[in-house]
Amino acid sequence: MRIVLTMKERTNPHIPIEAEKINPAFLMWGTDELTVWEGNKERRLDEVFEIEMEGTATSVNEVEVVLRGDTSRVKRVGEYMDGGRITIEGDIGMHCANFMAAGTIEVMGNAGGWFARELRGGTVICRGDAGHYCAAGYRGEKKGMRGGKVEVFGSAGDFTAEHLFGGEVIVHGNCGDMPGVDMQGGFLTIHGDCSRPCGNMTDGRCMVLGCASEMLPTFKKQDEVNGPDGLSLTHFTGDVANRGKGNLLVRCYQYLE
Repeated sequence: MRIVLTMKERTNPHIPIEAEKINPAFLMWGTDELTVWEGNKERRLDEVFEIEMEGTATSVNEVEVVLRGDTSRVKRVGEYMDGGRITIEGDIGMHCANFMAAGTIEVMGNAGGWFARELRGGTVICRGDAGHYCAAGYRGEKKGMRGGKVEVFGSAGDFTAEHLFGGEVIVHGNCGDMPGVDMQGGFLTIHGDCSRPCGNMTDGRCMVLGCASEMLPTFKKQDEVNGPDGLSLTHFTGDVANRGKGNLLVRCYQYLE
């Protein structure tokens, strides 16, 4: 079953749309009863999107959803998704893949803040850049992403993988400030640069293949190891300030002054 949702022209395209019903588990049963919120107005799905449907499905895993047009202000796509596939041909708004447990979401453009927030499982891909708090927990939540895989082919903003508890996060570009802060498990790989990685970390592994600026002094230097590209990485453990047993590996670093 293939469902294509193409954004209609809007009078004010800056108004955000709350669209948690754009989820294969809802769409496989039809679109007549589905609504979204455009600002403070509830709209039928077909008032906002042109809808094309092909075929049928007997399970959520047989459903593919494609989003077209300007979806940069569409929020919460794939929230609580438990199977199937969503492909977003452009940019996507905040909170895409919130609490997702299974399936695949692929964003061909950029993703807004809180991308893959508190992910449980499945695969979430962003071909462009991701905003702040990518693969993080929400404010006040002590456990962030718990499983699955997030891969960002561009760069990610501040607080990437905050409170990471399980699963794997890969950022092919740079990260902003404090990636992996309060990390409790899982794997974080940053191919570019970042600043102040992994403060308050207690467990898990973070690997920075670029340079870590403003490196925190509360990590204990251990030894030199080979990275995945065969080049040397410096291995630290910590965060000692939190009696942490995490592993932080960096290609080069400069201490916080």
